[in-house]
Amino acid sequence: MTDANSPSSLSPSAPYSNSEGITAVIGGSGFYHLNNLADVEMLTLNTPYGNVAGLQKGQVAGKPVIFMMRHGDGHKVPPHKINYRANIWALKSLGVDRIIAVNAVGGIGDDCGPGAIVIPNQIIDYSYGREHTFADVLTDEINHVEFAEPYSPDLIQLLLQAAKSIALPVLGEGCYACTQGPRLETAAEIARLKRDGNTLVGMTAMPEAALARELGIAYGSVCIVANWGAGLSEQAITLADIHAILAQAADKVQGLVGEALG
Repeated sequence: MTDANSPSSLSPSAPYSNSEGITAVIGGSGFYHLNNLADVEMLTLNTPYGNVAGLQKGQVAGKPVIFMMRHGDGHKVPPHKINYRANIWALKSLGVDRIIAVNAVGGIGDDCGPGAIVIPNQIIDYSYGREHTFADVLTDEINHVEFAEPYSPDLIQLLLQAAKSIALPVLGEGCYACTQGPRLETAAEIARLKRDGNTLVGMTAMPEAALARELGIAYGSVCIVANWGAGLSEQAITLADIHAILAQAADKVQGLVGEALG
């Protein structure tokens, strides 16, 4: 087990600006492995916030890559119980300076139907009670990180260019509503989220994106729309349908992420 306990070695830094570092891919629902990850070494890290197991360190196209399963092995950890601080701390301690997150979401915007792939550029956080900052460890002063653009513009452009390179249709912007979960939303809640300007709804973007910003890690996302939000379709939402859509989109997203890593 590797020890990543030292706060002094993980002090905040400026938002991502260097393309020469290590990229991490965080897999969400339906995205449990990373194609073409070679020379894989399994890691467990001890952080100030707990152990992080199941990290896969390897290479894609000769470049160092870390793969992490957000919900743990076997998808056992629900969104509100994920140890986001331990996860992001562990990645930083391994030298990661940019994260490509894969998220399964519901669709709210008119163009965000099941099967759509979206590269979001904004977040509204509706979650609560989650440990959402490193300020208690990193500094004696509150760290008011700049968060106007929660997703790194450089990573957004990288992902969009990768999609163009493989002729994969994607939406190049969207607003991600992060709800608490693990239950799905009511029709009235989705109507409210739409009035607020959200086009996607999920449960895992926050505090993941904000914690990455606190540690100076660039953060971008590839969202797979698995279902319409409640009340936006006459058909009931079923887990079987969600899993089927995610399975259909997984290969496309593997290609997109692989192109971005290469």
